[in-house]
Amino acid sequence: MTPDPARAKYNQLRSLRHGPGEPQPGTLSALTISENIVLPPTPGAEASFGRNRLDVDLCVGEDDLRISRVHGVFTYQHGYWWLRNVGRLPIRVNTVLLHTGSEPLPLAVGYTTIFLRGNRQREHLLEVLVSDGEDRASQPRPSQMTVPPKRWRLTPEEHVTLTVMGQRYLAYDPHPMPLTRQQTAAELADLRPREAWTAKRVEHIVSRLRQRLSDAGVAGLRREEVGEPIGLTLTVNLIRELIQSTTLVPMDLEWLELPPDS
Repeated sequence: MTPDPARAKYNQLRSLRHGPGEPQPGTLSALTISENIVLPPTPGAEASFGRNRLDVDLCVGEDDLRISRVHGVFTYQHGYWWLRNVGRLPIRVNTVLLHTGSEPLPLAVGYTTIFLRGNRQREHLLEVLVSDGEDRASQPRPSQMTVPPKRWRLTPEEHVTLTVMGQRYLAYDPHPMPLTRQQTAAELADLRPREAWTAKRVEHIVSRLRQRLSDAGVAGLRREEVGEPIGLTLTVNLIRELIQSTTLVPMDLEWLELPPDS
């Protein structure tokens, strides 16, 4: 592997900080349990990660034979860092599964967690930070007010639909799954018998909301971002975003216990 003067690599670095001063916007830092690399946003810049320390820029899962020797590649193109899977097993990016041969996934500005599932259910963590040009994380702020989560504004129709569809998540089911469109429509018809609820109506509500949040910058809500097979991935990602942002909370389940049309 030929050394790249534009690439900084640090062994045993336990932080994603770029160092003193403000990092260049778009700078990528990636951290494993043992190494860290920092790459400026240069068109065509590329860095690989995987099991074979001699063949990659960032070693991860060195003792785990389920991790490919070269498992993934970061590339900077068109103003974004893109992640491509070149290994045998999927890469989990936050809640999105990126499969081998899928279209590269753009990384959002900020912090992203990447997991590689290894032997005996081990998960190897790769932390990634794409800088926005401000070094806010380096300054301790113990007495500052906590920044509240960004809650999404939902219409009453969207709120009740996603509460019903995601009720198993809100009820802390250990293995939650979204209700299907048909199941959601059936429960909504019981809750609001004066309204016409169908699976097609539920689908339109969920699709419009997913599109709106995706346009606002939420990752994992478009088909091209998650790869095939799609399955329930888009719906799961939508529900998780709504719950993690506290747009939906467990108390919303109380609406489902009220008498119809109350």
